[in-house]
Parts: sequence; C-alpha cells; structure tokens
Amino acid sequence: MANKRKVNVPFFEIGPKSYLYGDDILDLALAADKASEKYGVDIIFTTPIVDIRRVREATKHIHVFAPHMDPICPGRGLADVLPESLVAAGADGVMLNHCEKPLTPDVLEATIKRADEVGLTTIVCADSMADAASIAKMNPDIIVAEPSELIGTGVSVGPEYVAAATRSVKDVNADILVLTAAGISSGADVYNTIISGADATGSSSGIAKAEDRAAMVDEMVAAVRRAWDERNQ
Repeated sequence: MANKRKVNVPFFEIGPKSYLYGDDILDLALAADKASEKYGVDIIFTTPIVDIRRVREATKHIHVFAPHMDPICPGRGLADVLPESLVAAGADGVMLNHCEKPLTPDVLEATIKRADEVGLTTIVCADSMADAASIAKMNPDIIVAEPSELIGTGVSVGPEYVAAATRSVKDVNADILVLTAAGISSGADVYNTIISGADATGSSSGIAKAEDRAAMVDEMVAAVRRAWDERNQ
C-alpha cells in the first residue's frame, strides 16, 4: 500500500461538479488554497478530472481529489479512469459513489482497494445511515454521510442527523473520518454542522452558484474554524 497524504480534522470539501469549468475552476481552487492557509483548515477540492494537473500545479495547501475512478489496472480500458493516471496527474485522493456516479457494492470495494494500492485517499458517499455503516466495513478513509434528496436544495441536515450519522460510522470503525453535508449554502449551515459533531462538511452548488464564490469559500471555511475551536475549548 502506497503512502497517502493525511487529511486533518477539521476539514472542508468543495466540489464544483460540472457547475464550473475552465478558468472558473482554477479561480475557485486558488480561493480555496488561500482560505486553507488563512484558517488552518484542510480543504479537499474535488476537481473535474481534466483540471487535476492544472489545479495541483497552481496550489500549495489544498488536497486535490478526482471525482471518480475505475478499479482497473494499466492495460485495456478505453475512457475508464486509471488510478495510476490520477496519481501521475497530481491527485491526492478520489471521491467515490456519489449519487450522481453510484457504484455497486462489489465495484466500490474493489475501487477502494485500488485506491489504497496507489496511495489515493478515499472519500466515499453514503445516502443513508445504514449505507454509511455498510461502507464503513470497506475501510475507506472518509465517509460522506448525506441524504441524497437534500443535495443541491439549500436545505441542510439537522444536528440529530449529524450525530446519528457520525455514530453509525464510528461504531464500525472509529478511524474513519465523517463528513456530513447536503444543502450547505452558508457559513451558518457550516457552523451548525461542525458544532453538532461532524469532522467536516462541504458544499458544491452553495459555492458554485454564489455571487462571489471566493467570499463564500472564505465565509464557510472561517465557520469551520470557529465551530471547531468552540467545540474544543
């Protein structure tokens, strides 16, 4: 198993999905890099695959993640995403099983193992507490526990869900980090999620659709720092 770049708590994930492309992706990555340094918060930036190298070369602090990969080895596999190619492009990790790119349990487990082999940190999405507990048995590094019906709605999960989802993972494997998100659209949403006990949270459309994306990144990452510090006083 290759060495991985460690993600420290608290952390924040930014996933522009396909809302943005080209220079807008780079501008957002630079804003994230600045906020990460400013607040001492690790940021996972899940960038479109075609922008991994560009983002990696332009930033110093963020963790650059791919939005998907396939459990293949070098050889045949036209248009599949080869794990080794992500590493060569500069990726630190990979997001798997998002509701917009779901994997069957067998494929997910195989893909997590391939990521471990090449040294990519895995952040795996689960859309229910039962799903999160099941995925925890596959030993990913991070689980995103978010109800898929709230994604992109601007309606965030409440403290009861945060606590229960975190517990559902930690009861299986206490070493897995838990990110609770869905509907995060403001610094207040971020603060409420972290103060409720999550290791992390994140946002996609809440940032990508903001009038001032850089300002929203700063607001949200500042809220991570504030909530975490208050939790640990």
